[in-house]
Amino acid sequence: MRFYVAFVLLIGFQISVSGQSGFVFETNKQKVTIPFQFINNLIFIPIKVNGVELNFLLDSGVEETILLSLEDKAEVRFNNVQKIKLRGLGDNEAIEGLKSSNNTLSFKGLIDRHHDVYIVLDQDFNFSSHIGIPVNGIIGYHFFKNNLVEINYDKKKIIVYKDNGALRKKMQKKFTAFPMSIERNKPYFRADVTLNNTEVNAKLLVDLGNSDPIWLFENADKNISIPETNFEDYLGRGFSGDINGHRAKIEKFKLHDFEFLDPIVSFPGMQSIRSVSMVPNRLGSVGGEMLKRFNIIFDYPNETISLKKSHYYSDNFTYNMSGIEIQNEGLQWVQETVKLNTVENGVSFDNTGERVDNQFKYKFSLKPVYTIASVRKNSPAQACGLQAGDQVISINSMEAYRYSLQQINDLLKSEEGKWFHFTIERGGKKLQFKFQLKSIL
Repeated sequence: MRFYVAFVLLIGFQISVSGQSGFVFETNKQKVTIPFQFINNLIFIPIKVNGVELNFLLDSGVEETILLSLEDKAEVRFNNVQKIKLRGLGDNEAIEGLKSSNNTLSFKGLIDRHHDVYIVLDQDFNFSSHIGIPVNGIIGYHFFKNNLVEINYDKKKIIVYKDNGALRKKMQKKFTAFPMSIERNKPYFRADVTLNNTEVNAKLLVDLGNSDPIWLFENADKNISIPETNFEDYLGRGFSGDINGHRAKIEKFKLHDFEFLDPIVSFPGMQSIRSVSMVPNRLGSVGGEMLKRFNIIFDYPNETISLKKSHYYSDNFTYNMSGIEIQNEGLQWVQETVKLNTVENGVSFDNTGERVDNQFKYKFSLKPVYTIASVRKNSPAQACGLQAGDQVISINSMEAYRYSLQQINDLLKSEEGKWFHFTIERGGKKLQFKFQLKSIL
C-alpha cells in the first residue's frame, strides 16, 4: 500500500448547505498567491479563523469546512454553536460534532465573513500524527466557489484569480480545458478507465483530499470489478470509521488527451461506502497521486477544469511495499553534539598535556517519536515480526528521528528488493528486524 492513503479524507456528510458568500478579494488586486506544503500528495495551507491562524488540508472532495484538532489553539472563539451529527466513509456510525455559523475566515487578501464551520469533537479523529505536521481542519467547496483557482504543483503555490475575459484567453493558450460538473458542491469529470480488458467511461470525483491515484467502486453493471492480481489493504479513515478494500493495477487511465498505463487503483469495500449519498452515476474518484501530474485551474462558476503537465507527469505509480504504516506518536528530548561556529581565542590543554577541543557543545532538541500504527497481513513487515505499537528507534542504522515522516514514506516505496534494518523498542526491550521490499502488483 501507499502509506499516505491512510489519510484519505474522502468525507461526505449529510447536512444542509447554507447560503455562504465564499471568499472575496479585500482590495483591487487581480490575484493572490499562497504557498502550500505538499505532503503525501496532499495540500496544506494556512487560513485564519476568527483571527487565529490554523493549518488546513485543501480538499475539493468536501462540501463544508471542518475543524479537527485545536489542542494548541484554545484561543479560537466560535459563534452560534449547535450540536449535529457527521457521517461519511467508514464502517461505523455517525459521530457527534458542532456547527458554528458566521465566522470570519481570511488569507492573503481574501476574506469570507459569513463562514460556517463544522467541529469534530472526537479527538481520536486527528490526522496530524499521520501527516507529521499539525492539521487543524479541512476546507473545500467554499475555497473554490467564487474565483478561478490555480494549483501549481511545480512551484508549490496556489494562485487565486479575479475572473476576467483577458485572463481566460491567456489561460486557454497554456492549458487544456474541458468540462466538469459541480454536483452537491463537488467537482466531477469523466475519464476512460480500462480494466479486465474492458474500457469504461467513468464519472469520477475530483478529490484533492484523497492521496491515492484513483478509486473505483465495484459495479457489475458497469463492468467494474477488482482485477485478479490484488491485495487487501487499509485505505484510510472517514467520519464513520476505517475504510478497507483492495489495491490493484488497471491497464489504462485516459483523461481527455492524457493517457497513463498501469496506474494503481484502490477499490473500497462496499461496507465502507454504504453511508455515503452518491451523486447519480458516480463510479469513483481521482486523487492527489494522479492530480499532481498536472498544474490545474479550477473554474467552479463556469464548471470547467484546465490542465497542463507538471514535472510529476511521468513519475512511476508506486506504493508502500513494506506493509507498515508509521505515525508520529509525539515528541522527545534528544541530546545532540553541535559544533560551534566561533573564532578560536586560544588553545586549551588537559593535565596530561593533550589538546582540548572547545568547539563542541551539547544541546537538547525536540524530535519526533515514530511508532508502527498498523501492519498489513502477509506483508514483508509482518513476516519478519514487526508489530503495531512498536516504537521505531532506527532505520538502516540512522536514528529514526532524523527522518521526516515524508522521508520514511518515500523510503518504503522506493524500489523492490531494497533491504531495511529496523531497531524497535517493544516492552522496554530493543529488538532488531530486517525485511526486503516486495511488490505484489
